[in-house]
Amino acid sequence: MAENAIEEAPRTREGGSRNPFLRLWTFLKEVLVELRKVVTPTRKELIRYTLVVLVFVVFMMLLVSGLDLLFGSLVGWVFGDIPLFGLA
Repeated sequence: MAENAIEEAPRTREGGSRNPFLRLWTFLKEVLVELRKVVTPTRKELIRYTLVVLVFVVFMMLLVSGLDLLFGSLVGWVFGDIPLFGLA
């Protein structure tokens, strides 16, 4: 854990560093530390995650489309323009 330790920048009274370049350098070092923790999924996991997302998106599209049809038909029925669910 000692290798991942980041030296603290000198702080001002408000809690921030005065030197913007030092703050940028500290930020970039922290980004690199976090990037070392990233685990790349295997091909099998990547395919599974992709399928889960696609199934979820299709489900949500069907749900929203169904609700749109339902509410559109109800509004048409209430205002008398369209028969309920397009039935004559």
